[in-house]
Amino acid sequence: MDDVILPAPAADAARKNLIGLSREELLAEMASIGAAPFRANQLWHWIYHRGVTDFAAMTSLAKSFREQLAEAYVVGRPEVSRALASIDGTRKWLLRFPDGQEIETVHIPEDDRGTLCVSSQVGCTLTCKFCHTGTQRLVRNLDAAEIVGQIMVARDGLQEWPLAAEARPPRPAGPRPSEQEAEDRQLTNIVMMGMGEPLYNFEAVAKALRIVMDHEGLSISKRKITLSTSGIVPMIERCGAELGVNLAISLHAVRNDLRDELVPINKKYPIAELLAACRTYPGSSNARRITFEYVMLKGVNDSPAEARELVRLLRGIPAKVNLIPFNPWPGAPYECSSNAAIKAFSDIVFEAGYSSPVRTPRGQDIMAACGQLKSDSIKQRRSEILRAAAEAPL
Repeated sequence: MDDVILPAPAADAARKNLIGLSREELLAEMASIGAAPFRANQLWHWIYHRGVTDFAAMTSLAKSFREQLAEAYVVGRPEVSRALASIDGTRKWLLRFPDGQEIETVHIPEDDRGTLCVSSQVGCTLTCKFCHTGTQRLVRNLDAAEIVGQIMVARDGLQEWPLAAEARPPRPAGPRPSEQEAEDRQLTNIVMMGMGEPLYNFEAVAKALRIVMDHEGLSISKRKITLSTSGIVPMIERCGAELGVNLAISLHAVRNDLRDELVPINKKYPIAELLAACRTYPGSSNARRITFEYVMLKGVNDSPAEARELVRLLRGIPAKVNLIPFNPWPGAPYECSSNAAIKAFSDIVFEAGYSSPVRTPRGQDIMAACGQLKSDSIKQRRSEILRAAAEAPL
């Protein structure tokens, strides 16, 4: 079937962003302008596999069709407000949306993977006391385009699209590279652990992750995606059933009274209910363990007795424990546990049969802790406004 070119929209009409549309929505959008169904597949390839933002560069499309698309649509990315690179290779982007709101995205390179930490909300619904983002009020949810856009900005910055990869110098002669090295992908894993609570924005998060997992586009397997929640119990089963991604639980305490303080959502969904949901999480197994995140706070939750209680609580759950040294921020009410306390805690958990790695702090020189860069940006803008007001003529 040939494309039927319909009249272009009025010149002053807002152009629609194609990023964030599901396959079905993209197909419907093409049908609405009289394009053949296969055009949606071509666009999907150009947008999500090739990373192209300019319709003129989509050379498998007829020139007249490309011109029509350019009049009606955009392939938009969030604006990069600030981009920082750490001496340890960590990269952080402060991204700004058309309404002026900002969020953060962080890429953490490791020997065997490259993980992108993605945000789901501007600010956060929750008020976890140890979390810097928790000091920033919830402004709004991100939509699917804004979530997927973070991954595309990271791919841009890492020069990971095929056209960029083709421009790189050839690999030196030597041993055959591993499968991952052969793919030459620096972004292999996604963690929904950035700003916000993903399960309080589930529809947009789910839509975005389905786009990310599509094998003809960004093509990141559900086994390489982890969603972290503070414990929105009613949504946990749905997440497993509909998305099948890995689950991480922001636990941080083994007693309800302490977790009520550190993670206030615990007052609504206490530890026993949360762990019951974990025990029945679809797809969890020894091969796909649930990760329990535990921030180490000096004199608060880091005693050997609490380590032993954690082991007792996790009995029967395929689990691993990520111990996270607290990353202080201005005004934080806590300090990081000592190295000796962290090691003793880790040893107890490990000896009970649970993997308990201590997360290495990354990107401290670029404010890579969640929420730090946004807060700095807000302070900077306020300072500029006050300075402008002071300099203004009376």
